[in-house]
Amino acid sequence: MTQTPEHASATAEVEAYLRAQEDKTLLRFITCGSVDDGKSTLLGRLLYDCQLLFEDQLASLENDSARFGTTGSGNLDLALLVDGLAAEREQGITIDVAYRFFTTDRRKFIVADTPGHEQYTRNMVTGASTAEAAVLLADARKGVLTQTRRHSYIVSLLGIRHLVLAINKMDLVDWDRETFERISADYRAFATELGVEAVTCIPVSALTGDNVTTASERMPWYTGPTLLDYLEGVDVERDLRAGPFRMPVQWVNRPNLDFRGFSGTIAGGRVRVGEPLVVLPAGKRSTLARIVTMDGDREQAGAGEAVTLVLDDEIDVSRGDLIAGAESRPEVADQFAAHLVWMDEQPLLPGRPYLLRTATATVNAQVTEIKHKVNVNTLEQTAAKHLELNDVAVCNLALDRAVPFDPYVDNRETGAFILVDRITNATVGCGMVDFALRRAANIHHHAMEIDKAARAAAKGQKPCVLWFTGLSGAGKSTVADLVEQRLHAMGRHTMTLDGDNVRHGLNRDLGFTAEDRVENIRRVAEVARLMVEAGLIVCVSFISPFRSERRLARERLADGEFLEVFVDATLETCEARDPKGLYKKARAGEIPNFTGIGSPYEPPEAPELRLDANGSDPETLAEQVVELLAARGVI
Repeated sequence: MTQTPEHASATAEVEAYLRAQEDKTLLRFITCGSVDDGKSTLLGRLLYDCQLLFEDQLASLENDSARFGTTGSGNLDLALLVDGLAAEREQGITIDVAYRFFTTDRRKFIVADTPGHEQYTRNMVTGASTAEAAVLLADARKGVLTQTRRHSYIVSLLGIRHLVLAINKMDLVDWDRETFERISADYRAFATELGVEAVTCIPVSALTGDNVTTASERMPWYTGPTLLDYLEGVDVERDLRAGPFRMPVQWVNRPNLDFRGFSGTIAGGRVRVGEPLVVLPAGKRSTLARIVTMDGDREQAGAGEAVTLVLDDEIDVSRGDLIAGAESRPEVADQFAAHLVWMDEQPLLPGRPYLLRTATATVNAQVTEIKHKVNVNTLEQTAAKHLELNDVAVCNLALDRAVPFDPYVDNRETGAFILVDRITNATVGCGMVDFALRRAANIHHHAMEIDKAARAAAKGQKPCVLWFTGLSGAGKSTVADLVEQRLHAMGRHTMTLDGDNVRHGLNRDLGFTAEDRVENIRRVAEVARLMVEAGLIVCVSFISPFRSERRLARERLADGEFLEVFVDATLETCEARDPKGLYKKARAGEIPNFTGIGSPYEPPEAPELRLDANGSDPETLAEQVVELLAARGVI
């Protein structure tokens, strides 16, 4: 069928329009500020003035404004365009992150309207984690407030270096120039303390639209850009492509025997065919042979592009590895310092195991030390033994293997990580790497000629840990002692680690808070592991109330070397025995955090052996343990 000239012209126009849309750059930005500063109204104004609303959206906005609006009869409440949650509409505040996409003739945008309340700090962090610019609102009547400072700190912490201070509600201060200049000066001084230099201050009225998309005739003294002009013109591409080349490997692309490439999104810098590269953490070098994309081979590629790299050499590369420029390598370490934002209702306890995900790698990790907590309102540094929801802190972390990374200030993609709860798979924290700990590079594993197998063979036994857990008074120590006596009589080489005894020496500095309980078990697990290396059968008798810490101890050992023995006695049975009088004191409030009374006990879900300690005598229970050892080939 032959196209008419009119049809061909229309087709060409559509194709030209689609090409223009593809060529537009994308800017991700957030809005934040104190409660009622007008964040949602400002975004609504942007959408409304840019004529990006459909007729049904306008009709819905008119109805919602009549029901929920706060701008008076007959007026549109533009905040309702982005306050999507019913609770937000009822309360008139933003409590979750609302994402919106819009486009202008010059650029495409994804904007996150983030909450202003302190208790929703984690929501703001989520919205800011992928942003390249931030629009921070301040009420012209109130100036720079505590919440303004808090949001600015979080924005700077997350590496956002393009910041707009939109001084809103200028209509309520009669468009006063001195008010604008005073607030601007105050904020610039504070931003300098945070290391943020690229600050643009714009006087606006989100309600009337002044300086939002068009220049205000009521503020002729202001000659800078409107908010939309700034957002359309700010250059973030240079930020993404600057710096050394980095590409986390997401997928090994092997469609047939003749092709093997490594797919991922370039996280920083540029790369050209023929350049020398290095694969980390292994450190193997190669040369880039091809850059393959959906549109064919390329000679070069840069940050933000999804590509497949083909190397000259057949070296081992897998998901989680990082391909980098051979002459500009990132650091590789298993310990580092980082800023951490805690995002879970359950507190963070140092020593508790988590999964850490950075770029495309997933490793086991734990916070080894909380250096200090940061008061995000005042920037004051305070001591802390644990972190609560929305806390921000500087911490040391240890991983079970080394990973490549850059400091977050150098590369947000390779310097960021999240912590994941190993049981629920929920994201519980997010972090920004500051630097590798020097001890991570100075300490190396030294291989010994005499190993665990040789020591065990000399003793004629299979080393393992018998981990007795249960409530205080359940009979753990009694049963463990009887087991060791029987093993000793059989000529076996043993050692017992008892909770009370260890606290007289190794752990005498620890109390009974949740934090100290975690550290107590971590130390004992390490000692037990060393004793297994010595070829011993180790009886460990600890309440060890938390499953996560018992799991940590199990993971310190090889498969089959950790045998969990649950000495199961009810709270009523243990309290009736009360051999040390501890339950009586706990009931009287003299012992806080006592397991079973003031602190929870999490029973094992799948122990190797469960002992019914409610009625059986200790000798019978000990015999069951010895039978377990025989069945497992330990003795």
